Amino acid sequence: MKVHNTLGSGFQEVIYQRCLAIELERAGLTFAREQSHVIYYEGIEVGTRRADFIVDDRVVVELKAMIDLADVHLAQAKNYVVAYNKPIGLLINFGAKSLQFKKIYNTNKKFNPTNP
Repeated sequence: MKVHNTLGSGFQEVIYQRCLAIELERAGLTFAREQSHVIYYEGIEVGTRRADFIVDDRVVVELKAMIDLADVHLAQAKNYVVAYNKPIGLLINFGAKSLQFKKIYNTNKKFNPTNP
């Protein structure tokens, strides 16, 4: 919220990503930025993807800077949560006039707030 309240909408995604990294660090959270992950198809490596953030080794955070979120953005965030095998994800859109966010759960993994 602080990043969106400070900057508003209209910047490129990378600007919001850098600002969110500052805020995560100030909050004392551990995170990895743009962590690569191999994607497999039937056991065969087919490429890599990079989530914007992995926070506390449990939460995948995907950022957007769009006028509005579309179903494709939600699908992408869900795929990241499953591919990274994390229990929960957060899709944040800084591009709208009001901050948009969606919480995403990995239905293949139980969320335990005390244990990743």
